[in-house]
Amino acid sequence: MNETIRATDWDALAAAIERRRDDLVALTQDLIRIPTLNPPGEAYLEACEYLQKRLQQQGFQVELIRAIGAPGDSDRYPRWNMIGRREGRHTGPCVHFNSHTDVVATGSGWTFDPFGAEVHEGRIYGRGACDMKGGLAASIIAVEAFVEVFPDYPGAIEISGTADEESGGYGGVAFLAEKGFFGPPRVDHVIIPEPLNKDRICLGHRGVWWAEIETHGRIAHGSMPFLGDCAVRHMGAVLQSFEDNLYPALAERTTPMPIVPDGARQSTMNVNSVHGGLADGYDGFPSACVPDSCRMVIDRRFLIEEDLGEVKSEVTALLDDLGEVRAGFSYDIRDIFEVCPTLTEKTAPVVRAVAGAIEQVLGRQAEFVISPGTYDQKHIDRIGKLKDCIAYGPGILDLAHQPDEYVGIDDMVDSAKVMAIALHGLLYGDQAI
Repeated sequence: MNETIRATDWDALAAAIERRRDDLVALTQDLIRIPTLNPPGEAYLEACEYLQKRLQQQGFQVELIRAIGAPGDSDRYPRWNMIGRREGRHTGPCVHFNSHTDVVATGSGWTFDPFGAEVHEGRIYGRGACDMKGGLAASIIAVEAFVEVFPDYPGAIEISGTADEESGGYGGVAFLAEKGFFGPPRVDHVIIPEPLNKDRICLGHRGVWWAEIETHGRIAHGSMPFLGDCAVRHMGAVLQSFEDNLYPALAERTTPMPIVPDGARQSTMNVNSVHGGLADGYDGFPSACVPDSCRMVIDRRFLIEEDLGEVKSEVTALLDDLGEVRAGFSYDIRDIFEVCPTLTEKTAPVVRAVAGAIEQVLGRQAEFVISPGTYDQKHIDRIGKLKDCIAYGPGILDLAHQPDEYVGIDDMVDSAKVMAIALHGLLYGDQAI
């Protein structure tokens, strides 16, 4: 079917969303008040059951799926996911709205209750308000309004609430993608309502490589360190080599891709942690020992112009060079996590549909951006083999993981309108409104 949304239908759709404003606020508050902290992965089932009840009332067939065997899954902290599907009256494509239900630790510095979901001056405050329970709620409201106005729609609509995005997504989208839930022939288009600002479309993200480097030494009495070999000093040499050689090289590598913020338009590496000598958590007097092991975790983010193999070999080459000039130096390196950059073309149907909807609702052209970090698009692309996927949702990206995180109510309403119009375009075949 090919049909362009008529002005009267658009007015009806906008009005249906406006009527749900209070419901949107209440829904977002309910979701924030479920403390789905990850790690360790709390209250996932409670969140999924809440969503299941809501969607079943709207005619969705809902599945709750535990990611048994996925990293982090246990009987104490099971990785539960929810997928709801509502079939249309006619054959057509499937549009899927995917949101993660987990949130990061609250941290300190809050002036609002992190799980109170307080409304103040047009904002809802709480952990996950922005990232991304506000986006999840907006997508549900968008779909409910759409179904009211277009009850005879073609195709199918799916909404999911998935686990563990904040820790890689392996107990959520990755697991489900392996089972065929995120790719053809089941799904054709995916919108992930991450907080990218309501006038932005995120086309993809940089690549990432996490690795653990261990330097080796020889234990000895701390009063006679010359009889041992300090692994922490060896790690210090690694850090110095990074400062002298790697960081300057990374700073020279930039990309024309519209990564936000601007500082992420170059290659970067973060030293995530360094551990050596006395074990963590011990609060007594230390023993007088020369440490024989030191471990460092690195978080390397790379550009689409870079090759993952070359990213890895650049680091190992510096380590090998140290072995040539530093007596007793030896190391091991272990891959923890790796994802190549992903990019959806601007001409893709989902991009065109959302861009047209942004222009319709906000009266300005969409801004196309790339995320500095990864999100679950990586699994939809790599495992699901589905390229027609973007991130679009309400909320200010810089507020994610911050104290006093919030989402604007007006922003959620506007984003819900954008999602509803884009849904019409994708199901009926009109990408330009």
